[in-house]
Amino acid sequence: MSEIKQRTIKSNGINMRIAEAGEGPLVLLLHGFPESWYSWRHQLPALAAAGYHAVAPDQRGYGGTDKPEAIADYDIVHLTGDAVGVLDALGEKTAVVVGHDWGAPVAWHCALLHPDRFSAVCAMSVPYTGRAPMPPTQLMKAMAGDNFFYILYFQEPGVAEAELEADVRRSLRMFIWGASAEGAQEGMAWGKPASSKLFDGMTAPATMPAWISDADVDYYVGEFERSGFRGGINWYRNFDRNWEITPQLAGAQVKQPALFIAGEADGVLRFAPVEPMKQLVPNLKIVMIPRIGHWTQQEAPKETNAALIEWLKGLG
Repeated sequence: MSEIKQRTIKSNGINMRIAEAGEGPLVLLLHGFPESWYSWRHQLPALAAAGYHAVAPDQRGYGGTDKPEAIADYDIVHLTGDAVGVLDALGEKTAVVVGHDWGAPVAWHCALLHPDRFSAVCAMSVPYTGRAPMPPTQLMKAMAGDNFFYILYFQEPGVAEAELEADVRRSLRMFIWGASAEGAQEGMAWGKPASSKLFDGMTAPATMPAWISDADVDYYVGEFERSGFRGGINWYRNFDRNWEITPQLAGAQVKQPALFIAGEADGVLRFAPVEPMKQLVPNLKIVMIPRIGHWTQQEAPKETNAALIEWLKGLG
């Protein structure tokens, strides 16, 4: 099995830590919240064995990568620019981009904003829904009504950070559990007042799901105890800014070959349905994995790897 190596590169004006394995065509793997390159630990060696150069950075604000202070430095232009910067640092003209959770919108926008650099796109968990008709937080407020919605909770600087950083291990265990198939989104999205905190109404898991080990949790805890959560949460604070700075994407389709992989028990699909994506991504393949929650490539690594590699081989 190919060894995973780590190093720091310069990308888009920041220092970025990458984990990589293998040689061949570049496959760029973009993680979500609250994660790191480590969420791709099962994919890096599998892609390397299949003949690809798999690269998973700690994205802006995470782990061993720089964490700019300004909230606006986490908008979609910066995030896609970071992805382009990885290609530049590695001397590659093009790559296939793969993203999970927040990495999925970045991957979709890599394809939209830099079509000459990204030849195909795979997204996990978060479908491409196109440009909203109004600022996204307005839609979220209308959708949530008087109920709690975590993205709105994340908007006020310092509030979510204080809750999450009070006990990093407990927070990560609760977050991972709550979004897994086993946790069934318990209390994180709906059914409690808008004034609630993220973990109100949730029960701390006695044990974690079998797919994530104590050592895995330890790794994430160590990363977020060093970095805090502010960088990752700042991505959520740019929903409206991203909308404001990309008016050219109204009606835009993702024309590249695309793959969407998600778990059938993923709570994201409650408010971001898959069906509308078919009109926006004409060259799309969809793979839904039964009994899997939000953490697609970690909960179902074998199924994810098989679907991803089969699709990559089919790109020619």
